[in-house]
Amino acid sequence: MLLRVTERGMYCEAGDFYVDPWLPVDRAVITHAHGDHARWGSRAYLGSREGERVLRTRMGVGARIRTVDFGETVEVNGVRVSLHPAGHILGSAQVRVEHRGEVWVVSGDYKTEPDSTCTPFEPVRCHTFVTESTFGLPIYRWDPQAHTFAEIRAWWEANREAGRASVLFGYALGKAQRLLAGLLGAEVGPIYTHGAVERLNQDYRDSGIALPPTTHAGAARKGTEYAGALIVAPPSTQGSTWLRRFGPASTAFASGWMRIRGARRRRSLDRGFVLSDHVDWPALLGAVEATGAERVWVTHGYREPVVRWLRERGLEAEAVASRWEGEPEAEPVAADEPEGGGVDSGGEPAPAAEEEGA
Repeated sequence: MLLRVTERGMYCEAGDFYVDPWLPVDRAVITHAHGDHARWGSRAYLGSREGERVLRTRMGVGARIRTVDFGETVEVNGVRVSLHPAGHILGSAQVRVEHRGEVWVVSGDYKTEPDSTCTPFEPVRCHTFVTESTFGLPIYRWDPQAHTFAEIRAWWEANREAGRASVLFGYALGKAQRLLAGLLGAEVGPIYTHGAVERLNQDYRDSGIALPPTTHAGAARKGTEYAGALIVAPPSTQGSTWLRRFGPASTAFASGWMRIRGARRRRSLDRGFVLSDHVDWPALLGAVEATGAERVWVTHGYREPVVRWLRERGLEAEAVASRWEGEPEAEPVAADEPEGGGVDSGGEPAPAAEEEGA
């Protein structure tokens, strides 16, 4: 087989490189900058040019990173490697690996519904497709994102009229920027952000992504009135002292997990908005079909239901263990942001910038 799973991650022996390794290696091909896919310590990284800024923020100034355009082919020890849009977050890529006529595609995390914060997903024909299954159950079906953003705006407007702030939780890398971009032109605001979000907002803006004006909450003047404001912050800030500055507030979380009844109640949230940067059940099955793959490896998420469905339809499918996480229901982000706004003075991302989900 062209790829195999080892103790360090998914390995291509012919090319002597890994795709999203979970331990340090000599050569790492990275699908995107979330922490479960882009880990520190490898000697060299290959990633997409679109995601270069967020990847460098994630990996630190000392990381040796080479970037390529989508569709550009690189030869690694005789193996042809190219990156293709995954539509997950800015710069997210599928990794196409070709050797002696055999083609594999490792999708990383992906979604097929386009949004303005990244290049849309493109199906890539292959013999073997490696897919996530974060939401690999028939119950997970997303509403059109325009409907969700209209719901968010109506929630904010009701809170403004009631004299409350609106705190919207979303992962600092990817989800927060998608939320902001989705509210561009909706006359929502003022908008304040956690430092981890604001640092990555700048990377998105520098990459040409349009976002509405935002203010880093840590830099706001003392005595700022937050009633009627929208605050975008990582989910782990819920219940923290950081939130107290905003006074009376309604809280909401934007995530695919909000599709499940009871998820909002378990988190003690006022609202839950169903918005995910991963494929839902029908999109996952459609993506697999579009590849034309004869063999499918199913990684993180609800693997067994997806494998069973694919096998019933004549495909060679198997569940493959990995340390990729997809969209966790909780993530290890520090509740109180550092004064530096998410990146420490040495260039390494501080704990507040650590975002595993999307």
